[in-house]
Amino acid sequence: MDGEYRVERVKSGIPGLDELVNGGFPKNTTILVTGSTGTGKTTFGAQFIYKGAAEYGEPGVFVTLEERAQDLRRETKTFGWDFRKYEEEGLIAIIDGVSSTVGLPSEEKFVLEDRLNVENFLRYIYRVVKAINARRLVIDSVPSIAFRLREEAQIREVLLKLNTILLEMGVTSILTTEAPDPKAGKISRYGIEEYISRGLILLDFRERDVELKRYLLIRKMRETKHSMRKYPFEITNNGIVVYPSGEMY
Repeated sequence: MDGEYRVERVKSGIPGLDELVNGGFPKNTTILVTGSTGTGKTTFGAQFIYKGAAEYGEPGVFVTLEERAQDLRRETKTFGWDFRKYEEEGLIAIIDGVSSTVGLPSEEKFVLEDRLNVENFLRYIYRVVKAINARRLVIDSVPSIAFRLREEAQIREVLLKLNTILLEMGVTSILTTEAPDPKAGKISRYGIEEYISRGLILLDFRERDVELKRYLLIRKMRETKHSMRKYPFEITNNGIVVYPSGEMY
């Protein structure tokens, strides 16, 4: 139909996920990926960046605030992902936001020297995004940005500013955060992350036959028709795979 509004989509790079969200994430939006420890949030973000470069030729920036860049590269090699290759080609930039905070020297090309100053933090990310003409961005994780802030009003202000600047950058972004108690409805550390993001994906465990199984729930995705079912997923030798029809169970 002439004049029909069509939402541009960005492929997630995660097998089984795109068919649950009309072919991919809405372009230039912010997706919050939340979950408890060990559910695969960092892997989810790394796969989004790596597959974007390797399969779709889309440059991406990964901001690591919880582990060193070299550790991220080593861990993702278990999935057969060679981040260094695409860094050298200018398709991926990893921003080391850990070394300077713990007082360690860094040999990385992109080092966040002052992540405690939110203005400087956002300004530096913006420069790196523009330097490689990034189309994708991951920040892992939100609590690591706000951990020095004690007042709820400060945290709210910082997160609102972060979301606004991400949208202005013209990138499709994934933010990770901790879910303190998903079963009780507490799906983010500060209780505001889910409101500023335009999409929300929860990763969690449930017990099945005396064994913990991973599942994914799309709680929100603007401009997208999606189910509210819990879908099983696995972290395989090739990364995350989602099972839309529930084959695992």
